[in-house]
Amino acid sequence: MIKSYLLTLVVGILSVTQLLAQKGTVRGKVYDDKTGEALLGVTVVIDGTTIGSVTDFDGNFEINADAGTYTLRVSYVSYVALAIQGVEVKVGQVAILDNVRLSEDVEQLEEIVITAQAIRTSEEALLTVKKKSANLLDGISSQSFRKMGDSDAASAVKRVPGVTVEGGKYVFVRGLGDRYTKSTLNGVDIPGLDPDRNTIQMDMFPTSLIDNIVVLKSFTSDLPGDFTGGIVNVETKDFPEEQVFNISFGGGITPGMHFTEDYLTYAGGKTDFLGIDDGSRSIPTDRSSGIPRYTDVVGRPNSENAQSFRSILDGFNPVMGAMRANSFMDYSLGVNYGNQNTLGKNVIGYNVSVSYKNSTEYFEGAEYGRYGKSDPDVFALEQREYQIGDFGVNNVILSGLAGVALKRERSKYKLNFLHTQNGESKAGIFDYENSDLGANFEAIQHNLEYSERALTNVLLNGTHYSKDSKWLTEWKLSPTKSTITDPDIRYTRYRVDGTNLTIGSESGYPERIWRYLEEDNLAGKLDLARDFTMLAAPAKLKFGGGYTYKQRDYEIQNFQIIPQGVGLTGDPDEIMQPDNLWPTNDSGTQGTRYEALFVPVNPNKYDGDISNTAAYVSNEFFPLAGLKAIVGVRMEKYVQQYSGQNQQGLELVDETVLDDFDLFPTVNLIYALTETQNLRFSYSQTIARPSFKEASFAEIIDPLSGRTFIGGFFPDVNSAGQVIWDGNLTATRIDNLDVRWEAFQRMGQTVAASVFYKTFERPIEIVQYVQAPNNFQPRNVGDGQVLGLELELRQNLGFAGRFFEPLSINGNFTFISSRIEMSPTEYDSRLLNARDGESVVNTRPMAGQSPYIINAGLSYNGETNGLEAGIFYNVQGETLQFVGIADRPDVYAVPFHSLNFNVNKTFGADDRIRAGFGVNNLLNDVRESVFKSFNAESEVFSRFKPLTSFSLRFSYNF
Repeated sequence: MIKSYLLTLVVGILSVTQLLAQKGTVRGKVYDDKTGEALLGVTVVIDGTTIGSVTDFDGNFEINADAGTYTLRVSYVSYVALAIQGVEVKVGQVAILDNVRLSEDVEQLEEIVITAQAIRTSEEALLTVKKKSANLLDGISSQSFRKMGDSDAASAVKRVPGVTVEGGKYVFVRGLGDRYTKSTLNGVDIPGLDPDRNTIQMDMFPTSLIDNIVVLKSFTSDLPGDFTGGIVNVETKDFPEEQVFNISFGGGITPGMHFTEDYLTYAGGKTDFLGIDDGSRSIPTDRSSGIPRYTDVVGRPNSENAQSFRSILDGFNPVMGAMRANSFMDYSLGVNYGNQNTLGKNVIGYNVSVSYKNSTEYFEGAEYGRYGKSDPDVFALEQREYQIGDFGVNNVILSGLAGVALKRERSKYKLNFLHTQNGESKAGIFDYENSDLGANFEAIQHNLEYSERALTNVLLNGTHYSKDSKWLTEWKLSPTKSTITDPDIRYTRYRVDGTNLTIGSESGYPERIWRYLEEDNLAGKLDLARDFTMLAAPAKLKFGGGYTYKQRDYEIQNFQIIPQGVGLTGDPDEIMQPDNLWPTNDSGTQGTRYEALFVPVNPNKYDGDISNTAAYVSNEFFPLAGLKAIVGVRMEKYVQQYSGQNQQGLELVDETVLDDFDLFPTVNLIYALTETQNLRFSYSQTIARPSFKEASFAEIIDPLSGRTFIGGFFPDVNSAGQVIWDGNLTATRIDNLDVRWEAFQRMGQTVAASVFYKTFERPIEIVQYVQAPNNFQPRNVGDGQVLGLELELRQNLGFAGRFFEPLSINGNFTFISSRIEMSPTEYDSRLLNARDGESVVNTRPMAGQSPYIINAGLSYNGETNGLEAGIFYNVQGETLQFVGIADRPDVYAVPFHSLNFNVNKTFGADDRIRAGFGVNNLLNDVRESVFKSFNAESEVFSRFKPLTSFSLRFSYNF
């Protein structure tokens, strides 16, 4: 019986497909122009025929017709009828009308006539959503991706007002750091490839799969409580408007980085090109704690422990040094297929996408420094460490996304699978200087690194409408697994004294490090909404809840490599050569050996779990004519547990480090000044919590710069015995206030001005650690405040004459004043270390908060010639990056002026071929962070040159 049913279904699909292949299709979506909501039950017919359709609960309709040019008539009870002229239907193709808007028939108006071309723009659709949204939001649609030539979400989202992108991957909103910006996929919280960040790696989402990216800047109770700067939500397409079969490829060249013989790399694995280590970097142990130590085997080379010790030594990959080689260009490939089919009253949609990126960077003259303050009457900063050299990076991202959606008469189901694989290899050679360990010395340093990251996410989503369409129920269930393996990080430093080369404790023995992280995440949420009447006006009651569980296992195993009695020539590979491995003499006292630094106590082995149970309720109603109010409250019960130990042996087992019950009230008021203008007011309370890594005893080194992250549980005491930090890390509670005026025009044009104010109770910032140099730690600091002004303009230049109609300008400017009231220990420390003549006040800027952000662009859209182009500028102001303490000065990120150019051209029948050309970093600016102190020249903290890059892109739509 099942076989018969399947056969009938297949035959039916084939029959429908063959029939539809002889016709064309018109698809569209109808909105209420006043509320911005989709309209159910609207009649859409081809003029003069009985061929037509009725919109579903999403406002969507579909009509199949013979080839030709038609007029569609759109009608709905109590709304002004609409005639859409010039709808062209082609055999086997789909015409899209995705922003049909109906107005209420309050004056018994006659039918309105409009052309099809005037509404074929997703920018208009997004504008409708923005105008009527309960949240203060900004966004960008799939149409803009195409216009600007953006290939991934990270490139696209930086066009949104108040948004900046760090490192081409991570999104910040309103200049606030990663801690205060949250990323979601299809409305669900998922961890990224770096689980220590609140935002996911946005460059792993190709724009061909994205329907829109929306940035929410005001809080409503249905959103997560750890919302402060904003939420960036990436919405993937569930029902492609038309069949999409797209193949794309691209290439990029950066003169000075690519096709150079000086590029630095090392012999890696055979599968590095897939972002996967092939095992050649595997740890030579079983990761157990029963690892023999040198003190157990010295003088006894023939013992059982000694044999095990030598076996581990033999298991290390012998490569220790970076090598010069030719570098290749950047390249990318992508395939995307999607479609939807109608079977009776059901619609099935599906998307499959695979994308591959391989990028190479080479930085010459990269600098890292560490400086401090000396005597009060000496203004110049004192150099304590400095390194300059070259390093190469090869980064691979392989992503696959598959989704299927089913729409029935009153329900919609969606199932998405996402897997992303990322592998990054680094190799560097540096000249190193040290003057902070009791004796000055110079050295040569080699660094080899590899990081393999993988993320697998599943989303199951259901939406259901009651028969009278007054009840809406939506549920989502999303499990995610993240893994990070940093296998065999290798670091070697030779001290140079004339022609003499040595390796010793003063310069630091070589190390080999393995890091492992596994995190399981399960997120589920349920939302219900009921339309009703309140105060003789439409209203909506929303309520629901959610549950998130996260569990993380983390471990670092680090081995110190000690060459004893080994002749050194400066080639790091000599250290692990078989002939140089212990024992090289009968007494067992000579040869390269290891010390297992994680035995017997490993502070970098911990596990933790988080459970967050949430419930909310909100009511959307009209207390006065033209005034919409959204009032709600959210409850969250958040529990975080930790198991681990510090270097002194203090052990915590399932210790509850956070146990918070919070209520987050929210009020949003929207007053319609006119049909095209809104005045918005928003108030809310939110929270920012420490991450797993921050609420720990972890000590994580960055081998390239030599800097170490110290977990927030470690106390910090100065030389006088004063406790500067007590190790009690807690969450930050925030009050948010927003006022915004916005005016909307046709063709997606808008003008807006916003003022926002935020207060922070004990914000978490990264502070330099007093007890050890080059260490950085998350701590609660004094209370903070942020006051900002945000301006936005999107304007077509057609008002200046017909010649300028293809040109548009967009600009958004955000200016922020931030202030932290210092804790007594920080204030006392700054007074104690003040320079002569320096006046110390008890306030400073907030770490991670940019004082200004500027995004500006000029774009050309030639609708008749298939040519689109744009030049875009972005910069954010000098930002406090790491807070100074004692004799450690503050570190500031220097503004990076990004100027990029993109041009795209379509060719061929039905514009199936698209070619693009881009230039990034036209100004050839430098990325730099510096130490700053009173009356002193700024000194380098880190500095490297991205250089100007050129790219070509091609795609073909079948």
